[in-house]
Amino acid sequence: MRTRSIVGVITALTLVGVVGVIVLINNLAGTIKLPQLGPECTVSAEGEVTLDSAQMANAATIAAVGVRRGMPEQAVVVALATAFQESKLENLDSGDRDSVGLFQQRPSQGWGTVEQIQDPRYAAGKFYTALKKVKGWEEMRVTDAAQRVQRSAYPNAYEKWADESRVLAAALTGRATGAVECVVPDTPAIRGAEAATALLSSLQLDWGRKLGGQARSAETAGLTVAVADPSVGWRFAHWLVSHASGTGLERVRFGDLEWRAPEGKWQPVTDGATGDQAQVVAEVFH
Repeated sequence: MRTRSIVGVITALTLVGVVGVIVLINNLAGTIKLPQLGPECTVSAEGEVTLDSAQMANAATIAAVGVRRGMPEQAVVVALATAFQESKLENLDSGDRDSVGLFQQRPSQGWGTVEQIQDPRYAAGKFYTALKKVKGWEEMRVTDAAQRVQRSAYPNAYEKWADESRVLAAALTGRATGAVECVVPDTPAIRGAEAATALLSSLQLDWGRKLGGQARSAETAGLTVAVADPSVGWRFAHWLVSHASGTGLERVRFGDLEWRAPEGKWQPVTDGATGDQAQVVAEVFH
């Protein structure tokens, strides 16, 4: 009986403690912000994929390199599925044997130096170059095309990422509208002129000559990108949102829609301006 009494007292005290914590959280809910759990980015395009900000930026870079090289959307799908399987879209500094980077490419196998392979743009470019040499890759299953490049010990592993990769590719090549939504805190590491410079530099690195004279800096405000049609506009708009976390980006506008941090949603423009389908406007935190 004594043991049961002690157990009962402990149980009661535990319940009181739990209730106390719940009451405390409820009382403080109006004065503090609890940390948000889960992914920062959601991509919706004939399906849904959730990623963190680093994965999203890497996916956007992979897609940009493919488009810049004139590769079709299916090539982007294959590249994304490969990076999903090899690194979960993370730029790893190690792996099996001497493998590194998004695609776990090996310096000893002629892919480049460690420093080169850990540059996502270089690594993606090398992947597309190798894929282009595979005869008939366009008609192959995603996993078969990827395997012809990677020579993996698990040749069928890439196929499980095919659906996710198709969703990302549809958004990042501009085939979907308002499809990339990322929640970004309103406490950026860089602001103003520094952020505007970093944003333009990153955009030019990913898009290279494909960008040409389309992008121009708006001094400390951000930049604008001239576009020929809605598909190209959404291609750049989605790229900008994908890279928002590391570039101090606060707002992106294209047509009648705008994305804002930290809400992270595409919504109708709020200042009554008419939609502009000829340019994408990006603004950084001041």
